[in-house]
Amino acid sequence: QVQLVESGGGLVQAGGSLRLTCAASGRTFSSYVMAWFRQAPGKERDIVAAISGSGGRTTYADSVKGRFTISRDNAKNTVYLQMNSLKPEDTAAYYCAAARTDYSSIAYYTEARRYNYWGQGTQVTVSS
Repeated sequence: QVQLVESGGGLVQAGGSLRLTCAASGRTFSSYVMAWFRQAPGKERDIVAAISGSGGRTTYADSVKGRFTISRDNAKNTVYLQMNSLKPEDTAAYYCAAARTDYSSIAYYTEARRYNYWGQGTQVTVSS
């Protein structure tokens, strides 16, 4: 059982930066693949980035490669999303998610249906 709480969202000008934080409960945090998804009104929930339990493997949506970085600190039960060079198209509710690991590659975890636990979301709004 994992509980997830996101923070760090807000309003920022295009070109600016934000860092999102996801705090997780539980003593088996390192066994979970963690991810950030985002969803704009009327749109599907899409992968932003995912990271393996050890932090050794990551994957990113093409739209954020080179701008966003996912990381985790297993000692603190925390995952981060550093967002730089923000664009208005990044505006969305951002959700932290956790998935029990299997033998699949990290690419397997780009689908929302793979995830067992979800946070409530934090809003990111980028103005032009």
